[in-house]
Amino acid sequence: MPLRALARVNLAAIERNVTRLKRDLTPGTELCAVVKADGYGHGAAPAAAAALAGGASWLAVATADEAAELRAAGISPRVLVMGAISDAELAPALAADADVVAWSEHFVSALAAHAERPVRVHVKLDSGMGRLGTRDAGEALHLAELIRVTPGLELAGAMTHFATADDDPAFMAVQLAAFAPIAADLRRRYPGIVVHAANSAATLRDPATHFDLVRCGIAIYGLDPMQEDPRARELEPALELHSYLAAVKATAPGQSAGYGRRFVAAGETWIATLPIGYGDGVRRAFSNNCEVLVAGRRYPLVGTVSMDNITIDLGPETDLEPGTPATIIGTDGGERQTAETLAHLIATINYEIVCGISRRVPRAYHRDGGPA
Repeated sequence: MPLRALARVNLAAIERNVTRLKRDLTPGTELCAVVKADGYGHGAAPAAAAALAGGASWLAVATADEAAELRAAGISPRVLVMGAISDAELAPALAADADVVAWSEHFVSALAAHAERPVRVHVKLDSGMGRLGTRDAGEALHLAELIRVTPGLELAGAMTHFATADDDPAFMAVQLAAFAPIAADLRRRYPGIVVHAANSAATLRDPATHFDLVRCGIAIYGLDPMQEDPRARELEPALELHSYLAAVKATAPGQSAGYGRRFVAAGETWIATLPIGYGDGVRRAFSNNCEVLVAGRRYPLVGTVSMDNITIDLGPETDLEPGTPATIIGTDGGERQTAETLAHLIATINYEIVCGISRRVPRAYHRDGGPA
């Protein structure tokens, strides 16, 4: 029998996606691979290693613990912690020799108090995202100078983040226009700092956003930041999600499957049960609202998605037997189901589909079908 649930991750695909993204970068621009949230569900350390092999020169995460996890895995290139860091989280961030992001004097003071070796700091401007960063260009310049003159700190970079690069280029242009002159001023004052702004969508959409470094997350995993078909942008999905048919049973008219009897057979049919559910990341919103690939054919998911099982309708006649592999994300014969396809069904985004695959689903790493 196959495993009840298995996410297969093709590390060679991650390498190729990074190489493809680097192909279209402005000359001199480096690529930072974003591996936060356990590598968007793909596994942070394996994804980081693959991205570096594909040509990434930086890594980025959201939390101090994520930086520490990379270091514990023996990954040595520069790591940027992009998120907020509390005073309690400073120790693991600094122990990991991570670059950090500042937008307040309080944080700069806390860094200086904890620094035991030079700490690299990036000043963040909020150009329109409305979350972290300072909206005040004067304050950004003040913080940069404060970092420069504070013992134990090193001004390493200036950054912003785009709110609508995936769906509203006009507002992205507004943000770029707000950030670019401040970045230019900082470059003049502090030669050698690294200026960065672009996420995956901006990287693909507009070379003017590339600056010195781009921060690519979703695209390195072969997922489309615009929520379209990754193949249209020469991206190759790295992850497939599999299960198998644990039971196949004849079902008579009026008999039901799953909690709440949300599926009742209208005629004679065969129902197969797969031992995977929302506890593994198959969203409950897929109840009566999804398909599963089995033996090169598509079958509707019927009934309520439960924590550990889903059911599919094989039709009035079937030659499928228990033990047959099934695919939720990936390809099977001539059929293909992407994270984008699933996301559209439930009005979400591909990020949530892959990040939602839980830790109880084993990840199996390989390279184009062979060993990793």
